[in-house]
Amino acid sequence: MEILITGANGFLGRTIVNELSTDFEISSLSRNAIDYKVSLENEIPNFLKKFDLVIHAAGKAHSVPRAAFEKQKFYDINVLGTQNLLTGLEKKGLPKQFVFISSVAVYGKESGNNINEQESLLAKDAYGLSKIEAEKIILDWCDKHHVICTILRLPLLVGKNPPGNLGAMLKSINKGYYFNIGGGKARKSMVLAQDVAVFIPIVAQVGGIYNLTDGFNPDFKELSNAIMGTNNKKRLLNLPVFLAKIIGYIGDFLGQKAPLNTMKIKKITSDLVFDDSKARTNLGWKPNSVLEYLENNSL
Repeated sequence: MEILITGANGFLGRTIVNELSTDFEISSLSRNAIDYKVSLENEIPNFLKKFDLVIHAAGKAHSVPRAAFEKQKFYDINVLGTQNLLTGLEKKGLPKQFVFISSVAVYGKESGNNINEQESLLAKDAYGLSKIEAEKIILDWCDKHHVICTILRLPLLVGKNPPGNLGAMLKSINKGYYFNIGGGKARKSMVLAQDVAVFIPIVAQVGGIYNLTDGFNPDFKELSNAIMGTNNKKRLLNLPVFLAKIIGYIGDFLGQKAPLNTMKIKKITSDLVFDDSKARTNLGWKPNSVLEYLENNSL
């Protein structure tokens, strides 16, 4: 099977390449890829062969836009980049299967439990909106060309050298200035990048839209303790919720320079858990525990 992976140098893209390259013929596309060195937001790729499966993992994430041009980057990379990719595929030959790496951000939820794929897509931020639009473009394109379409809506990804919020959390724990808020009781969905990679060839044959999580959805206390390791005698600091709220109010007054504000405090202290029973029931999704991985592997 010939597979094309976009975003091959990204966190998830690298994991997919590592997991699938033994059993499949892999071609990579990214700004620094060997096979197709392409910036999708700026150009239509010129493919040299037809692919059986395309895994579209390229995209912009892990940043909060503070100006209009930064918001535009999400649209350019996630939406225009997707359009250019599909145009390039049409020129050389249509794949049999297409997998799009989306995000639970499309739901626009800051809190909630058992959020499933039937929830409305209510994102209002630049990232979530760009993912919603990219999903629509891909669904329409696959339907038009009779390509089996899969959309994977992923929460926080876990693995070696993680980006985003988990990477920031890891850094603060290692430097000794991390603290939980309100005992770290808020639960968050997350999933191992390795499990997602291995699952892709299975789900690609069937198609559909799926949330993927590890099913345990650890709270911040469990997560931070697992990262620290069972042999580490340090105790993590805890900030009472009422003090955190005061800091949040001060952050609201200070503006963008403040590390915490009311909205961030609310997100940190609220459950945000997604339901992956559709993948478990229909396709036998059996992921590994994030906490067990963290307890046995250094990030």
